Parts: sequence; structure tokens; C-alpha cells
Amino acid sequence: MAVHGSSDILVDELYETTQQLRRFVESRLRTHGASVARLRALRMLARSERPLRMRDLSEMTGVAARTTTSIVDSLERDGLVERLRHPHDRRAFLLRLTDEGLRCHHEAEEVDRLALAEATSALGAEDRAQLRALLARIREATG
Repeated sequence: MAVHGSSDILVDELYETTQQLRRFVESRLRTHGASVARLRALRMLARSERPLRMRDLSEMTGVAARTTTSIVDSLERDGLVERLRHPHDRRAFLLRLTDEGLRCHHEAEEVDRLALAEATSALGAEDRAQLRALLARIREATG
């Protein structure tokens, strides 16, 4: 049951469903030593064709710079990310996944995929298509 935080129950239910999905996936990732925040950072670094600046990673993940720094520090401590000197800016570093980071990224993506498949397993193909179409209409109205 959604807690009423807006003037529209539908919006409240969308928010609550999103939060519940995040908690569900987070619990699955946690058993593998990962988290949604770490997976998002690993995902952006893995998808990038070149090393990223901290600011770029922060913008791509939609996370505050301070939080991004904490996540990267943790990933670096675990040997998943390395900082490289920026070739043109002595004050800046570039971030790149290590081989272990790439392996952990693939593992976390699989955990994420399986958790989301489990969470949405009650929806058939027609349900999924209908839900996606409805969500697209909301995005169109607000975009």
C-alpha cells in the first residue's frame, strides 16, 4: 500500500513500486558484495569507450559528486577501479575498470537481471507491453 506523498495515488504507487524494486534488487546484490550504487558506477564505466572523469561519472549516474567520490573510493579499495592521471589536466584523474572490476560488473549485472526477472515474473508479454505503453505515455506528457 502506497503512502500518500502526492495528490495522485497513481504517482504514489509508481514511486512505492520503484522503491520496492530497488530494495529487492539491493538485497540480492548485497549477498554478492555489491549494491545498486556500485553497479550503476561499474555499468557506466564498462559502457564507456574511454576512461571517465569523476564529474562525468557523477553526471551519468545522477549522483552527487561527493557520493560518487565515496563509491569510487570503495571500488578502488576493492581493486575494481583504477585512477589514471588525466593527460591534459594535472589536477584531474580518469577512472577505468580493472579486469577484476569488469568481472564483478558482469556478475552484478547477472544478479540484477535475475532479480528483476523474478520481480516481474507475474507479468506476461501482453501485461509488459501494456505497462510499457502506459509508462511511455506518462514520459511523453512530461518530456
